[in-house]
Amino acid sequence: MARPSLNRRLDLEEPQQVIDGAGGFAKQWVTLGTIWADIQSRSGRETSGEAVSLSSTRYRVIVRAAPYGAPSRPIAGQRLRDGGRVFNIEAVSEYDSDLRYLVCFCDEEVVV
Repeated sequence: MARPSLNRRLDLEEPQQVIDGAGGFAKQWVTLGTIWADIQSRSGRETSGEAVSLSSTRYRVIVRAAPYGAPSRPIAGQRLRDGGRVFNIEAVSEYDSDLRYLVCFCDEEVVV
C-alpha cells in the first residue's frame, strides 16, 4: 500500500448547540484543530431539489491516526474545512494494517 501524501491543511470541526436568545438552540461549528490530509475523489452526482440543484461528491480523506477518544481523531458527524470547502465526515476507519493512518469517508455538497 502506497504511503499517503499529507499535503492539504484542513480544520477539524464539530457541531455544538448554543443558546439562540429566543429560548431555543442553534448549531455552531467549533474548530478542534488543524490536521494534514491526502484528499482523493471517489464519485459524484447531481441532484435536483425544489429550489436548487446540488452537486454531491464523495471523497476519501486520509489523515494520521490518533488514539480513540483523542480530540485530534475525526469521528462521523464532524467535518473538515478547507477555506470555503466543507467535507462532512460520514465514517472513519483504519487505512493500513500498521494503524498509522485513518481514512475518513466524506461528502461535499455544492449548490449548482
